[in-house]
Amino acid sequence: MNSFSAFTGLECSKTGEQFKPDGLMNLSPCGAPLLARYDMEAAARTLDFRNVADRVHSMWRYHEMLPAPDESAIVTLGEGMTPLLRTPRLEKAFGLSNLFVKDEGLNPTGSFKSRGLSVAITMARHLGAKKIAIPTAGNAGGAAAAYASRAGIEASVFVPEKAPSVHKVECALAGADVTVVRGYIHHCAEIVAHRTPAEDWFELSTFKEPYRAEGKKTMAYELVEQFGGDVPDVILYPTGGGTGLVAMWRAFGELEALGWIGEKRPRMICVQAEGCAPLVQAYENDDEVSALWDNPTTMVSGLRAPKVLADFLCLRTIRESGGTAIAVSDEMMFEAQRKAGDLEGILICPEGGACIAALGVLLERGDIGRDERIVTFNTATGLKYADMVETEVSVIDPLSA
Repeated sequence: MNSFSAFTGLECSKTGEQFKPDGLMNLSPCGAPLLARYDMEAAARTLDFRNVADRVHSMWRYHEMLPAPDESAIVTLGEGMTPLLRTPRLEKAFGLSNLFVKDEGLNPTGSFKSRGLSVAITMARHLGAKKIAIPTAGNAGGAAAAYASRAGIEASVFVPEKAPSVHKVECALAGADVTVVRGYIHHCAEIVAHRTPAEDWFELSTFKEPYRAEGKKTMAYELVEQFGGDVPDVILYPTGGGTGLVAMWRAFGELEALGWIGEKRPRMICVQAEGCAPLVQAYENDDEVSALWDNPTTMVSGLRAPKVLADFLCLRTIRESGGTAIAVSDEMMFEAQRKAGDLEGILICPEGGACIAALGVLLERGDIGRDERIVTFNTATGLKYADMVETEVSVIDPLSA
């Protein structure tokens, strides 16, 4: 702990066992994700809601609650502080009165993954990593490649064959060694885990690395700042690996401890694809963990996560918050993606479209109210998914002289 960061160490998410932050670590000895801990009293002395707006315009304005030891250690491309957009025409379409989109597509690498990988690469470099490897549906790989290059670290990225082609190109352009795997993201993860000892990689898999979640939690910090010290009633979050869902829920507890908010919390709603919905299935069955989803059929890469390492944390978040879990079809996602563009000019990704698509069903089920303040997350720019979209355009000859 120092004056720049109140970070004190890591804790096993299952046993509570504490670990010093003095070396590279993946899972705890019992195989569970590790979670960062902070000296909240120390952080509260300097991280003041009244003056935070005067700080750097990036997520690193909350540096007391991030693990970097000092400013010089940070690996950054200017991530965070993304727009929170009111959407009046979408409100009208759904009969809502307070609908917002948090547009993570404006991050440096075009997705919310910039946040987590900025912190993960910062700590990897600080703790001595020379080479990293990551299994990815696409966006995390692009961010890992970019931040690794920024840090002078070698990056190996393993991406499923069916991931959008632009994701593979992005990783290569950012300097990574890219391997395409004939399978799903959990197959990529198995390959990375198998090869890591021989290759001397540090593995950055979702929740297998403890610091990506710390970057993701800053989305909650920004929401509170953008709402003037308040929280929304409901958050809809497209959930693959679940890092953002869990990280934001933990962040609201930190924000109360810092004195930024009171006891009120948003209900956290997990949105998945009908063709790959292990968390929705587990939630509906009242299970504490999820089963492997065999043969996922969704085309949407960010939601094609058949097995979630931190499933118990995701399900705990949903239930503690009084939220719910819902699955929508690919067709609904793509329709909502177009609707957001047609009505609001927001180029959302299909995963972001899933949240918009879920609104109508949630209203019908009574899970959200028409007058509640609702935030949906667009996790990436729609431009990254251009090869998945069919467009109708007119072609004409030039005017003759």
